[in-house]
Order: sequence, then structure tokens, then C-alpha cells
Amino acid sequence: MRPARWADDEVLAAIDRRIWSTLHSVQPPPRAPFGSFFADHHPPAQHLVAEVDGRVAGYIRLCPPTPLASNAHVRQIQGLAVEEWARGRGAARALLRAACAETRRQGASRLTLRVLGHNAAARRLYEAEGFVVEGVLPGEFLLAGAYVDDVLMGRSV
Repeated sequence: MRPARWADDEVLAAIDRRIWSTLHSVQPPPRAPFGSFFADHHPPAQHLVAEVDGRVAGYIRLCPPTPLASNAHVRQIQGLAVEEWARGRGAARALLRAACAETRRQGASRLTLRVLGHNAAARRLYEAEGFVVEGVLPGEFLLAGAYVDDVLMGRSV
């Protein structure tokens, strides 16, 4: 586990393109020309990178949910991606645990996320790591012809 670097831009963008699916994304499929992974509002400092056997296996994006002082104690996971070849090897779990540690290091005490209701594997992982369902937005997204719930989860760190 390590902080992301500007040099990770292309490898992380390629991961996003390879793993895209309506199981976890509400955005349209990526199409060329592809832009940068990092942006002014999502710099490398908001990302942790998992490496497995010396290869980048995935990332997690950890951000303040708003610029408001009233919720500066909260961080939000706004992206988690793991390569297919690295799944089942603990990379996602390690990224979640690192995000909890980083949240504490930043002086925040709460971590939240949003997950699509039909992503049962991700929901099981989040629950196993101490996240609880705090709300559901029924039918919030129309994906591949089906309405999908947006599930809000959180935990104290």
C-alpha cells in the first residue's frame, strides 16, 4: 500500500477502463480519447494504491465529501477499483483498511461510501469491514434498462 503519484496516472486510468461495468459504475463506458485519471479536484494525494507482487493492483479514492467545515470530520470513498487478476488476494480489503487508517491520520472520525444495491460482493466486503447501511435511495439509477438502488454506508474510524 502506498500513496498515489502523478506517474500512476495512466496505469490507474487503464484499470478503470478494464474493470468498467454497470455493477459498480453509473457513468457511461469509457471511450477514446481517454482523459487523465487525476484531476484538479482528484489529485494523487486523494488516492492510495495497492500493489501485489510488484504490480499496481488497484486504488481507493478518499475525499472530503464537501468543502464545509461542518463535516470536515468525514471522509468519503469515491472510488475503489481492483484489477481482475488481483481479486480474491485481499487487495480491496487492504485498501479499505488503509483508507480507515488514512482517515484517522487526517484527523477525521467517520468514513462513508455509496455502493450500488446490486453489487452484492462489494456490499458484503464493506459490511465485513464494519460499514453499515445508513440509507437507501431506491431506483436512483437506470443502468442497462433496470432501476438500481444507491446504498449509503458508513462507519466510525
